[in-house]
Amino acid sequence: MHTPTTKAMFTEMSGLVIQTNPNDTVAIVVNPTGLKRGAVVMREIVLIEDIPMGHKVALKRFEVGDAVTRYGQTIGFASRVIAKGAWVNEHNITLPQPPDLKDIIYTPTDFTRSAIPAAQDLARYTFQGYKNLDGSVGTKNILGITTSVQCVAGITNYIENKIRRELLPLYPNVDDVVVFNHSYGCGVAIDAPNAIVPIRTIKYIAQNPNFGNEIMVIGLGCEKLRPERLLPTHEIAIDASLPVLNQPSILYLQDARFNGFGEMVQGIMQMAETHLQNLNRRKRETCAVSELVVGMQCGGSDAFSGLTGNPVAGFAADLIVQAGGTVFFSEVTEVRDAIHLLVPRAINADVAQKLKAEMAWYDNYLQQGQADRSANTTPGNKGGGLSNIVEKALGSVAKSGTSPIVDVVSPGDKIRKKGLNFVATPASDFVCGTLQLAAGMNLHVFITGRGTPYGLNMVPVIKVSSNSTLADRWHDLIDFDAGPVAFGKKTIAQMGWELFHLMLKIASGEKKVATDVLGLYNDLVLFNPGPLT
Repeated sequence: MHTPTTKAMFTEMSGLVIQTNPNDTVAIVVNPTGLKRGAVVMREIVLIEDIPMGHKVALKRFEVGDAVTRYGQTIGFASRVIAKGAWVNEHNITLPQPPDLKDIIYTPTDFTRSAIPAAQDLARYTFQGYKNLDGSVGTKNILGITTSVQCVAGITNYIENKIRRELLPLYPNVDDVVVFNHSYGCGVAIDAPNAIVPIRTIKYIAQNPNFGNEIMVIGLGCEKLRPERLLPTHEIAIDASLPVLNQPSILYLQDARFNGFGEMVQGIMQMAETHLQNLNRRKRETCAVSELVVGMQCGGSDAFSGLTGNPVAGFAADLIVQAGGTVFFSEVTEVRDAIHLLVPRAINADVAQKLKAEMAWYDNYLQQGQADRSANTTPGNKGGGLSNIVEKALGSVAKSGTSPIVDVVSPGDKIRKKGLNFVATPASDFVCGTLQLAAGMNLHVFITGRGTPYGLNMVPVIKVSSNSTLADRWHDLIDFDAGPVAFGKKTIAQMGWELFHLMLKIASGEKKVATDVLGLYNDLVLFNPGPLT
C-alpha cells in the first residue's frame, strides 16, 4: 500500500516549485528567496503575488468551499475565491474536521512489497555500544541521578557540578553525570488515575540504557512520591562472574545521620564514587543494529519537513526496523489528522484499536482543557508554510517510514516490542523528548525546518534540517541537511542511507552531535495530566 505521507512523490518539478502528488491543487515554492509576482511555474502558471519559500501556490482557481489538496489529501477548504497563481495560506482556507475514529475500519496493509533491503542484507551493519546486564544497549555511559521531589533540586544541581569537576576526571570511561530534576513529587494527588503518567515517566527514565542501571535517587524524606516507587519492578539476572552492578541507591537528605549540608554532600559523593567505579568498567562492544532504539521527533517544522527531512528520516527508520531494531514516532496532535493513514499500517486489529484509543484519550484531554488541535500549529510553522495542523500532520507522519506499527505505548510507559512503535506523547518538543527517554530510546533524530537548539544530555540528538537555507545559516547546530532532496540533487533513499550511516557513527561515539559539542541541553518536562492538591 502506498500513501503520499510515507513516500514523497516528486511527480512534477518545474522551475522552483514541488507538487508532491499528481492530484494536488497546490505546489510548494522551493526558491530560498521565494518567488516574485510574475514568475512562471509548472510551465504555464503565472504568480499573481509574491510567495515566500515553503509556501503554497494555487494550481487552479478555487471557489468558496473547494477542497485544497496536498499529499493527495484535503488539507482545507477555500474560505474565499483564490485565483490560479495566488498564495494559499491560513488566511484563505478553513480547517477540515479530523477523521472520525468510529468511521476508521481496520484493513491490514500488505507489507510484502518493500523497497527496503532484506534483513539479512542489513545484518552486516553494527555499532559500538555499551551492553547492559538487562539486555539493553547504551550509546553513552552516564552517571544518572534522579530525584523524587523538586525540593532537592538545589542540592542535586550543586552535586552535579561537584561530581563533574572533582570525580569525573578520575573515571575516563564515564561520559558525564546527568541530574533529572522535575517539578513533581509532593503537593500532588499521588494516586489520582492520571498521576501514573509522571510517576512511570520518572521511573523509566531512570532505566534508560545510557545509565547502565547505575542510578542514584535523591529524596528529601517527607515527600508523597516515595523513591522506592521509582525502582525497577523486575529482577535483573546478574552474571555471578561479574562485579555486582545495577543496584540503585537511595539517599534521603532528612536522614538523621547527616549533620548539616556538608555531610549530605559527602554522603552523596561517596555513593556517586561507587557507581562511577562500576560505570568506568563499561567498554564499547560491537552491537547489532537491532539494539538501536531510535526516537523520531520534529519541531520547528516547515513545509519542507514533509518533503525532505521527515521522509529521509522515515527511510532510515525503515532500515533500522528491517534490521531488527526499534524506532518510535510520537506527538499525538501531529498524527491525529493522519490517523486514517496509520491505522491500516497496524500489525493487527489490537494495535489498530490501541492507536485509536490513544487518539480518543487525547481528544478528551484537550476537550477538558477547552483546547483543540488547531492550537498546535505555531506562528513559526505558519511562517514556514504550514497553514494548519492537517497539513502539518500529513508531513509529520512521514518520519515513521513505511514499516508496520507493532505496538502502541501510552504516555510515560516503556516499549515492549522491537520494530516500529507509536509512543503517545504531546507534541511539545521537551515533553515529547522526556517521554521518549522514558520509553527507552538510546538515540534521537530531530527534524526541523525553522531551527531549534533543542538537545538532550542523556542521549545523542541528531539534528536534521529540512532545507539547506537553515543548514547553511545554522552550520554549527545542524548535523545533517536533507535539503538537497528538494532540488532533486539527491533522492530520499540516498539521503536515508546517509542518515543511517551517520546514526551508526554517532551511536558508536565516533562522532559527536552538535548539541554535545556545544553543551546545549533542554530541561526535561513531565507530562502531568493529574490534579494538584
